[in-house]
Amino acid sequence: MSTYNDILREKYLEAFNQEIREEISGLTEGQFINRYDASKPWSVGPFSKCDPLTFRKTSQMPDPTGIEWTSSSIFNPSIIEKDGKLFLFYRAAVKKESLGSRIGLAIYTPGTGWEESSSNPVMYPSQANEILSVEDPKVYKYGNDQYIMFYNGVWSASDEEVQNYEKEYGAIAVDINYALSSDLIHWEKKGLVVPYDISKLWAKGAVIPRDASGAAVKINGEYLMFISEGCGGKQVIGHSPDMITWSFEVRTYLNLPESMGTHIYEVATAVIDGENMILDFMYNSHTDEHLGAQALYSLSNITEPKEFSDNSTLAWGGMIAYQGDWLFAQGWDAPAGSEEIYFYSAKKS
Repeated sequence: MSTYNDILREKYLEAFNQEIREEISGLTEGQFINRYDASKPWSVGPFSKCDPLTFRKTSQMPDPTGIEWTSSSIFNPSIIEKDGKLFLFYRAAVKKESLGSRIGLAIYTPGTGWEESSSNPVMYPSQANEILSVEDPKVYKYGNDQYIMFYNGVWSASDEEVQNYEKEYGAIAVDINYALSSDLIHWEKKGLVVPYDISKLWAKGAVIPRDASGAAVKINGEYLMFISEGCGGKQVIGHSPDMITWSFEVRTYLNLPESMGTHIYEVATAVIDGENMILDFMYNSHTDEHLGAQALYSLSNITEPKEFSDNSTLAWGGMIAYQGDWLFAQGWDAPAGSEEIYFYSAKKS
């Protein structure tokens, strides 16, 4: 009988031969941030590359599973500041946008630079619903200096599960899982967030409004989670009093104007800026092109956008204010075969 690690090794080797769609693997950051429109001053930007903060991963992290796992691409990071240091959580993949991913951590100390965490990988497959991949961290501060990470666990659903939940597009399933930490270094996995009667075996993007410090923000007395990909093709809003216990409702919160495109792919981040909430998202154009935009909301009405911009960041792990500027990170633009994360900054009004 195959053990967990036997299956893990088999799926890891498959990731080397995984075919990645060019329209996904070929995305660059410039195609989204370079569309900034100064006539919409509420939009977050314009962003420019911040070279002094570039992170270069120069060694392979340890492999707790013993399958000789290695990575060649890092991307879709989440950043947060603690005690003056930047904590960079990133997805490390067999190759860009493949499965077989894990989550690593690097810490930036001003005056010293980057250091990879001795706890790497901070998240790797160890549960049944993570056996294909652990990906795309989203880290939030909440409560009394507590931290929560939402991440995607990928697994293969059985034929019976696919039928029971009327899942579309094959057997690969994606869960939103979560883990807790008090120091951003040591994490305790806690399990599934979105139940299968809501996710239909596929849910991505646990986007929670957060402020410039990276702290989750309550709106009208509760935390909100915007889920935009999966859930049987429905947009879903999660509600929580404490970031731990969630209830979910199917509710459209981002109607794409017909003039812009055909449908939403995924919301990347939700920024609270004063009395405004801004959703940064990717969508499909009428010419079948991946484009990005930001949508402006009033905190009194978080389901009806007031205005749209043409620029976006697609900062899947969110952005923060660091040394007075907006800051986010992404690794899409790294040369093939290199593991680098670039940072982008914009003046914060």
